[in-house]
Amino acid sequence: MGGDSLVSHDQDSFSEEGFHLLSPHSPAVLRDNRVNVENGSDAGETGEVEESIQGSSRFDFQVNERKRLNAYQEILQSYDQLNIDSKNLKDAKETILSYRPGAWIENVGGLQPCHYDVPETTCLLLVGPRGSGKSSIINRISKVLENDEFAPARAQVSYNSLTGDGTYFLQEYMIPRHSTSICLCDTRSLSDNSNENENNRMLESLMTKGVRHGDLLLRKTDSRILKKSLKCKARKNGFISSKIRNVNFVIYVVNGLSVLKSMEDTGAREREYIETIVQTFNSPYMSFKDDKPVLVFTHGDLLSLSDRVRVRAYLGELLGIPPTKQIFDIPDCDDLATQSTIIEMLRYSIEHAERNFPRKSKVLGKVDTKFLLCMVLSILLLAVAIAMAYDMLAKPSHVAQQQACPKKHHVRLPKLRVPEMEFKIDWYKIRHIW
Repeated sequence: MGGDSLVSHDQDSFSEEGFHLLSPHSPAVLRDNRVNVENGSDAGETGEVEESIQGSSRFDFQVNERKRLNAYQEILQSYDQLNIDSKNLKDAKETILSYRPGAWIENVGGLQPCHYDVPETTCLLLVGPRGSGKSSIINRISKVLENDEFAPARAQVSYNSLTGDGTYFLQEYMIPRHSTSICLCDTRSLSDNSNENENNRMLESLMTKGVRHGDLLLRKTDSRILKKSLKCKARKNGFISSKIRNVNFVIYVVNGLSVLKSMEDTGAREREYIETIVQTFNSPYMSFKDDKPVLVFTHGDLLSLSDRVRVRAYLGELLGIPPTKQIFDIPDCDDLATQSTIIEMLRYSIEHAERNFPRKSKVLGKVDTKFLLCMVLSILLLAVAIAMAYDMLAKPSHVAQQQACPKKHHVRLPKLRVPEMEFKIDWYKIRHIW
């Protein structure tokens, strides 16, 4: 998805003979080789068992090869289908721009939007290894939706990813500007696989405690000099937002060029990159029930079309997600195909975020019921108080009327002096009863 030369390609290069479907250390090949080695060592006693196991493994391998070839063809067709109409693209943009949190909630399980705890802003968290291009993706999304070719970049981009981690402070970007519907959160890059605990600790904090604009993201493994420098920068920032947002969905970003290198090279650095992706992508903190993060790979403009197809197929098989539905190729281009891919990725993320909005707490429902009962009782007490007051005011006028019209035959009784009582309504107490 995306890119300038997507349609102009030679499909013959993707044939079963001329296209290398798998790298020597792809997950499926490694799994098949491991099965063959284990089976060979266990079946050394009888030749018949060995032949049956080898035949079964060969059959499974052929089936897997056909599945992978179908996956490649499906990915290739997805690039061919990116003949974007400018009018349709404009309508798709308007759908995103007119979005309001809670508007896309599906009425399933007898639940209505009022049963969900809908946030003021849908928060999408960007996560990825060093140099994956998270900040670049934010700038490209902002540029596409704001339709301003001359707008300056909003997120700071690291020119050389080897000199540092880029983002150290959590940054929020409203999409589009001056809107409160969608928020993209740029985080610090993930550490390599040697610091697995650091990644788990950071992901757990972000996903369970929420995100806050301007927060400093430190690691225990950071050097003393780096910590001192970052804390000095934090003091200069001054104001830190008090608004903590819960993450509603995750966008996982990887560098397509780095993935291709790891496919073709079995060095320690390349293995670490892939292991970091697998370990963090499959972290339980990253998923919402059965929904795994959406995956974006960047730097596709530096790869050939065949390599981009290989990367998508490899990542889909490696992470267990459909390459044409949940993996989005977003290169550093401004063409209509790239814009359409960005809109499609955002729509996928927002729909899955709305699907996993938390329900309102049952305890909160009980509190509302009690409050309503108290209100009803208060109204009844007020009505009783008003009725009693009206009755007491009506009695003196009735006695005066009887004295004005005496009967002819009556017995004279001595006059009794009844002290005059002045009735007052204590509205202050009635107001407190209310």
